[in-house]
Amino acid sequence: MEPTTTERLRASGIPEQYHPFFAERGLGGLAEKMGIVFEEMGPEHSVARMPVEGNTQPAGLLHGGAHLVLAETLGSIASNIAAGPGKMAVGVDISATHQRAITSGWVTGTCTALHLGGSLCVHEVVMRDDAGRRLSTARITNMVVDRRG
Repeated sequence: MEPTTTERLRASGIPEQYHPFFAERGLGGLAEKMGIVFEEMGPEHSVARMPVEGNTQPAGLLHGGAHLVLAETLGSIASNIAAGPGKMAVGVDISATHQRAITSGWVTGTCTALHLGGSLCVHEVVMRDDAGRRLSTARITNMVVDRRG
């Protein structure tokens, strides 16, 4: 039997207070496929984890794009929460610098707001390994627009 929306949100670590938000908008299939699980969620500070296993490139390292998926998931969700009712945030820029490779374990992304405005939200996301070593640093900018339909 297919899990319910509530079961899927709980499995992804989405706090109960945000279930109505995600029931309406959805979490996004990619975050679920990548195994991203949230530990904290809010517009100014969010934390999520992702397994290395299943998200590697052919050489066995965590794929650089996986870093960006984690960063964009965190920054986009934080920006959409900040945008509020009737608004939505859409990504306009993302970049990352990779400092260290990882081949196993978990990656933890910590998302911190640099700017939460009425038209732009900017977040920095730092990814670390289980030992707390910095793996990569990303910056994501989202534009806040009126929600259609």
